[in-house]
Amino acid sequence: MERINTLHQWLQTQLGSNPSLSAPIGDASSRRYFRLLLADGTSRIAMDAPPERNDLRSFTQIATLLKPVLRVPSILAQDLTQGFLLLDDLGDIDLQTALAALQTPPHPSRSQREQEDNDRQVFTQAEGLYRWVIQDLIALQKSTPTDSLPVYSAEIMVDDLNRFAEWYADKHLGKPLQGDDLAVWERSRALLVARAQAQGKVPVHFDFHCRNLIVGHSQGPQMGLAERVGIIDFQDARLGPITYDLASLLKDMYVHWPESLRLELAIRFWESARLAALPVSPAFDAFYAEFEIMGVFRQIRTLGTFARLAHRDGKAQYIADMPIALDYLRETCARYTELHPLYKLINKLTDYQVSVGYTF
Repeated sequence: MERINTLHQWLQTQLGSNPSLSAPIGDASSRRYFRLLLADGTSRIAMDAPPERNDLRSFTQIATLLKPVLRVPSILAQDLTQGFLLLDDLGDIDLQTALAALQTPPHPSRSQREQEDNDRQVFTQAEGLYRWVIQDLIALQKSTPTDSLPVYSAEIMVDDLNRFAEWYADKHLGKPLQGDDLAVWERSRALLVARAQAQGKVPVHFDFHCRNLIVGHSQGPQMGLAERVGIIDFQDARLGPITYDLASLLKDMYVHWPESLRLELAIRFWESARLAALPVSPAFDAFYAEFEIMGVFRQIRTLGTFARLAHRDGKAQYIADMPIALDYLRETCARYTELHPLYKLINKLTDYQVSVGYTF
């Protein structure tokens, strides 16, 4: 409560009035965001980032890099010592919300043909949104200056993946890796890092998923697709593998689409990236394999992160997001021979029985 009062006082000095704060928006680890409604009907966003746990210089530096390239929040006022920022408001409809609004649940009065027609219409509208997002992803990778971006090194990758062993396997499942399982994990980790490091390097947002992509406002004029997608939570941007953000977007932990749509969108990205002279593989099948294995890297990392958020930070809601990561992992690891040992390890840890079908 004391920190909220301090934030109120700081905002009052910046705005000349005492604005009311919304409830915290979303979940951003140790940062909190609040929406402010001003007397003229416009809104602003206040960021509260306690300095002992956050370095707002990273946010402000990355915002400066991205501003000429993408639609990111403008920094209207800042107090880095106290950990406060005042930002413009890009909107309150993120891509997850927009995609959910497209979908209608199956209805018993619909015939199978009507349901299939409805699904095709939803996929067409969703693909339109994703194509626009992919254009901004290409712009991020092609036009963002790289000189001051930290590099996603092999050492940092190893540390990130180790959360899976420490927090997911040990703390969450109660199954510490040892013996043969530990050997499988170490070989799999080395494989994922090597494949990631072999990819072309570009600027990476590092959390490029549906909750960090703003597509409109719930009040006032709706933002059309002629405008840029708003991009937030970019403070961890770095120089890293070209398929990392694409894997975050198309193998999202918060929204799931059939592989047919993911494949179509991956093709669109690959074609656009080649036209933009970005470092993608010249053959699409090689590029798609890189994308798939990068997805496994991210899902392993995410399971460790979600487990840490749940067990260290008391954010148990992330446990509900783990099954989709496991579904993606099983789908991909079963497909690639080099990932079969990891597939078997994940199934063993989660007590998952692979069903075997027979044909005669």
